[in-house]
Amino acid sequence: MSSEGIGDSLWQACVDQLAQELSEQQFNTWIKPLNAKVADDLSRITVFVANRFKLDWIRAQYASRIASMAEKLYGHPVIVELALAPREAVVRPMSLAVVAETDVPRDVPGMGEDPATAAFKNRLNAGLTFDTLVEGTANRMARAAAMHVAGTPGHLYNPLFIYGGVGLGKTHLMHAVGNRLLADRPDAKVLYIHAEQFVSDVVKAYQRKTFDEFKERYHSLDLLLIDDVQFFANKDRTQEEFFNAFEALLAKKSHIVMTSDTYPKGLADIHERLVSRFDSGLTVAIEPPELEMRVAILINKARAENVEMPEEVAFFVAKNVRSNVRELEGALRKILAYSRFNQKEISIALAREALRDLLSIQNRQISVENIQKTVADYYKIKVADMYSKKRPVSIARPRQIAMYLAKELTQKSLPEIGELFGGRDHTTVLHAVRKISGERQQLTELNQQLHVLEQTLKG
Repeated sequence: MSSEGIGDSLWQACVDQLAQELSEQQFNTWIKPLNAKVADDLSRITVFVANRFKLDWIRAQYASRIASMAEKLYGHPVIVELALAPREAVVRPMSLAVVAETDVPRDVPGMGEDPATAAFKNRLNAGLTFDTLVEGTANRMARAAAMHVAGTPGHLYNPLFIYGGVGLGKTHLMHAVGNRLLADRPDAKVLYIHAEQFVSDVVKAYQRKTFDEFKERYHSLDLLLIDDVQFFANKDRTQEEFFNAFEALLAKKSHIVMTSDTYPKGLADIHERLVSRFDSGLTVAIEPPELEMRVAILINKARAENVEMPEEVAFFVAKNVRSNVRELEGALRKILAYSRFNQKEISIALAREALRDLLSIQNRQISVENIQKTVADYYKIKVADMYSKKRPVSIARPRQIAMYLAKELTQKSLPEIGELFGGRDHTTVLHAVRKISGERQQLTELNQQLHVLEQTLKG
């Protein structure tokens, strides 16, 4: 392989790894648009970024991660530089070592753009359509409802509220609705946004006193697609503005499609009148995909990358990655990157090597039952308390820790874990996972306890 080809493979391997680690929104917004040039000796990667804002953001959030990935893949230190993408001016790379970090907001699609200039962008991903969505029992009802909305917006199922765990295809469905509507009605005003972007736009409108522009943007839409509305929690002003936009859109028979990690009445710290609006149309769930659907997803995703994945390899991966589509995609990217970088054909042996970290967890045979017993022993409670409805802190806390470890150390889906904890809803498990994960970053004592439990379970 030429040095240029090896360089391309090194950069592509870094991109594939980031695609696995980041959410779909983060990856599509910040990483996918990047181009890079790798030095002939692989010692330096120059990443070209569209504008100054994105350059600052990429440097602060991703540059050091890219450098460490490249070093791990190449085996030697790799310098990562950022440069503005060339237009007419000469590009002058800026070393990460000498450019100071800039404070930037949270990673939100579209952040940093003026609402007036962003108003004409629908933010749809043209590749996310009904044709590219694999159908199965896990998403059949949600897909049928979404297709109905795309065909006859403003009528039945308004609003359409889709909920489920991370990585199950909720965002894909929303983009599919928008793309189908625009295919039928190119002049339709469609906007896809993440809930955090709506929050950002509300803040800007208050700061700049530009609420006329804000209302013109949101109240004039034919279709609003808004992701992860649980992020409106505890944001009273945002909830007020969204309620107003909601009412305005429904009054003019525009359609609203929303996603969340839980059903409307399970949303915390959202105003009751907003929850009742969310629940007034059709609410549908997306479940984790079954085995056959996982196999089909892997084969289709590989084909989209112009790679034919052997069916036996797809079955091997699908049996070992069971929780959601995002983890399936992550596993596939690892396999494709490993195949490209090592110039080897895709086989079960190659998949096993590429996914060795994931499979090592499987091979340790850590079960939810073993986690429950280990945690119960550690915190001196009864194993039966893991399944009971008791809620004192002395029991509820270890139970949440056990749920967190079950999600981290097994391939069980959230509904499967909930069932093993006395038939609890998957949203209860999700709450526990997020709570313990967040506190682990802040509480040294909890982090030490979790470390001890993990080492005990891993043997």
